[in-house]
Amino acid sequence: MFARLDKLTARPVLVLVVSLAFVAAMMVLGSGAASRLLSGGTEDLSSESARATEVIDERFPGSRPNLVLLVRPTAEDTPVEHPDVVAAGEDLVERLEAEEGVTGVTSYWTSGALPLRSTDGQAAMITARITGDENTVSETFTRLAPEFRGEQGDVAVELGGEAAVRTETESTVEADTVRGELFALPITLVILLFVFRSVVAALVPLIVGVVTIATTNGVLRVITEFADVSIFAQNLATGLGLGLAIDYALLFLRRYREERERRPEVRRAVGATIATAGRTVVFSALTVAVALSSMLVFPQYFLRSFAYAGIPVVLFCAAAVLVLVPAALVLLGDRIDALDVYRMLRLRRRAAATESDERQSGRTWYRLAVAVMRRAPLFAVGTTALLLLLAVPFLRVELGPADHRQLPGHSESRQVAEAAEEEFPGRADGGIDVLLPVTAEDPAEDPLLVPTRAAELSEMDGVFAVVTPLGTFQEGALAYAPTPVDTERIAGDRMAFSVVPEEDIAAVSPESRALVEELREIPGALVTGQAATFFDAQDALAERLPVALAIIVVAALVLMFLFTGSVLVSVQTLVLNGLSLTVMFGAAVWIWQDGNGAALLGFDPIGQIETTLPVLMFCLTFGLSMDYNIIVLSRIKEEYDRGGDHRAAIALGLQRTGGLVTAAALILAVVLFGIGSSQITNMQMLGIGVALAILMDATVVRGFLLPALMALTGRATWWAPAPLQRFQRRFGLRDEPEPDAPPADPAGPAPHRPVPAAAPAPAAARPGGEPPAEPSMEPSGPTGRT
Repeated sequence: MFARLDKLTARPVLVLVVSLAFVAAMMVLGSGAASRLLSGGTEDLSSESARATEVIDERFPGSRPNLVLLVRPTAEDTPVEHPDVVAAGEDLVERLEAEEGVTGVTSYWTSGALPLRSTDGQAAMITARITGDENTVSETFTRLAPEFRGEQGDVAVELGGEAAVRTETESTVEADTVRGELFALPITLVILLFVFRSVVAALVPLIVGVVTIATTNGVLRVITEFADVSIFAQNLATGLGLGLAIDYALLFLRRYREERERRPEVRRAVGATIATAGRTVVFSALTVAVALSSMLVFPQYFLRSFAYAGIPVVLFCAAAVLVLVPAALVLLGDRIDALDVYRMLRLRRRAAATESDERQSGRTWYRLAVAVMRRAPLFAVGTTALLLLLAVPFLRVELGPADHRQLPGHSESRQVAEAAEEEFPGRADGGIDVLLPVTAEDPAEDPLLVPTRAAELSEMDGVFAVVTPLGTFQEGALAYAPTPVDTERIAGDRMAFSVVPEEDIAAVSPESRALVEELREIPGALVTGQAATFFDAQDALAERLPVALAIIVVAALVLMFLFTGSVLVSVQTLVLNGLSLTVMFGAAVWIWQDGNGAALLGFDPIGQIETTLPVLMFCLTFGLSMDYNIIVLSRIKEEYDRGGDHRAAIALGLQRTGGLVTAAALILAVVLFGIGSSQITNMQMLGIGVALAILMDATVVRGFLLPALMALTGRATWWAPAPLQRFQRRFGLRDEPEPDAPPADPAGPAPHRPVPAAAPAPAAARPGGEPPAEPSMEPSGPTGRT
């Protein structure tokens, strides 16, 4: 496979022209993707609540309002019953009823229902239903907002409801994406400039990232024709595309420079790089893609969307690195190191010291590995205990729905929702909708059927009121006459009730769950609403999670075995990746649930975490951890196959990759922190949480725990049963470069210009299993190299 890829470099201009034409076509295709993305998707569309919602929205659209107008008199201490306020309120109702796409308009002034009047009488609500799918609802709301927001005669109006929350979430995410890119790209470029020293080389990863993101947007545009896709997937496509592009390009270019020391001819060095670093990129891309594909088993399109976006990102990124970068290297040759940053900044002394700095970094990683292996039990136990301690806060995690509380505190729709919770009686935001069959031949002539059931429901524990086709019931009696919208709650063989919980019952709580379960015991009843939808989605996650975990575990074990040929290394990989997640989950609870650092990060803690986020963060971080694990293990395995010394291979492998992985993790963390700069709490948690996990994985786990565990398992690390060995020899990717020249100095390749080197092979391990003697790092000879 890699030999065929190498042949493409014979025609680099043709490869680049065809590739860029493909990318341009995908950019054109993906230009309209953002407008087709949705902000929902956390519910299970196959659940009872989803079926009930579909019937209610079809038959009784006005009974499920998604638009709220919070109306307050402009004059202080003026009750909503004041004639001027009444006139202004009725005028708003008339105007809203005349709008296209709006139905089910209800207000305190037209119905007299107390749940629509604040307890202090200083505010009232108008509710309505904007019809259509999510995009239509957002378009209608955007059209209506300027006409109804702000002062309207003697009253001031604020807009809220589900339609407002979703529209504001979409606009905030789009703005945050742009701001995150403006934050991450300049910092990333600066880091790349000092990692590569060359402006040309530093631009290669960014170009790969742009290509990856552009092509992925084209794929998302196609997917939106067949499935719902979350708008949050675009953030993932941007962050993951840029991060992986930098990881893979950094790995590829570093290995290319090393191979240039062995093979001065550009074409041969590129071929050797494809056979080594290219193999690592392929396995890394496969493992990340498999981890993300596990989200396809969940029924919520919010989670599936990250697989829709993530899998193309990974595959296009790997393809760009394996096709575009080799072609560019063949064309550029030594010009890949053009525009030296230090020389441009007139830092000649710094430029001269760069090579020794990188060699010093390699020596530091080598010495760290040797020190860890000498005290392997201590480091293994101590590091594991630290990581488990960081995960302790997650034991008290509280899960909840994605709602208005993920918006910033200054958000208008969030303020309206909080006012409805705090100032109005009952819990209108937590209303539970019940769809019941009509058994009478003519319900209109036999109204006792409705009041009988409604009276019974209104006497249930935790129920504030029951809104029915015949009016609103409280404590077993009719409290308010029906509104025009109420009378439409009965059609054919179905009728709809709205059960409003008491105000001390949270929209999603054990009490609301008990209420939902009790309502579902009514024969023939279908129950929906915020609480029912959330609990159904939570149950679906719990049911599908073992399947997703099984996919990840089995695929990771198989791929790692094909990559390394070792059973124990495959198992160790799962353990290490699992431990890498501890800081992320612990921080999610300690910061975003408990509110530690809320003032610094600019969010309002709500005491819970959105249910789907831990699943998403697990799948994403597990895949990225596999990426770094493969980079390190590929070099350890290569050194082990070359010399046969287990401990020397560990030390030399970390020496070769420690700085690389650290730099890649730092750059990816910057990109993720850009995502974490969002005003949406969920995106904050996703970006910053995954960034913390990546940094922990690249430093503590790979620097301390990995060498300690591998030292404890010794040569048995590479063991596998004979049948599995034969399987791996047949199906594993084993391409390796032809050894044209002696191996490079184990201290690491020169970071800049290719200079021929002839270094002795690493010394064999000392008797007694001690690590090999560290090679001299001091300059010697006319070239200044060992």
